[in-house]
Amino acid sequence: MVVAVIGLLTALLLPALARARAAAARIQCVGNLHQLGLAGQLYWDDHGGRAFSYRGPPTNAGDLYWFGWLERGLEGQRSFDRAQGALYPYLGSDPVALCPALGYALRDFKRKATGAAFGYGYNLHLSPLPNTPPTLITALPRPSGTVFLADAAQVNTFQWPASPENPMLEEFYYVNTTEPTAHFRHGHRANAVFVDGHIGAETAVAGSWDERLPRHRVARLRPTILRTVDP
Repeated sequence: MVVAVIGLLTALLLPALARARAAAARIQCVGNLHQLGLAGQLYWDDHGGRAFSYRGPPTNAGDLYWFGWLERGLEGQRSFDRAQGALYPYLGSDPVALCPALGYALRDFKRKATGAAFGYGYNLHLSPLPNTPPTLITALPRPSGTVFLADAAQVNTFQWPASPENPMLEEFYYVNTTEPTAHFRHGHRANAVFVDGHIGAETAVAGSWDERLPRHRVARLRPTILRTVDP
């Protein structure tokens, strides 16, 4: 009888505990994005309102991205230096780059570096095209309606140990209107910080789910919150 009661209580408590953990992860993610949004504001203030580029030139056997320097090499064995990222001077060693809901410990999660790198994606439409002037944040027609950073991930089938027969989830570092790289990891919603600093919980574009790994809920954000010019 006692065992049956304990089993019943456990069955009742486990869903509640799972919901509490999910809520805590969502709250921490919102806090992360708030800090990242403030860092973006400081960067733009220091750089005449100019948005940073998604990617810079190759350097030191690696690539310089907006979030830091990533060594070239085998997946999961690359060195990573977040201190070279555009926002690092405004964040320092604060671990706001990592969302607790991303699932780094899952068996089908593939790390790109030796450790976790960055769990949020930059709105690629803010990044200037090659040989074009930087995007002026102050000139955006809808700063409150334009995403700056959002929950992001990618389904990888082309880098070992991933393959077409073994799709794996990995960090990804941008979101755009054409690729399913937004990660709806908070109750089928993706958190996003907008250019004006507010946080929104976004739903996916219908029919945009990446069916190679459907349980991980990777899809696209609405194009209207990513474009930097009115259609």
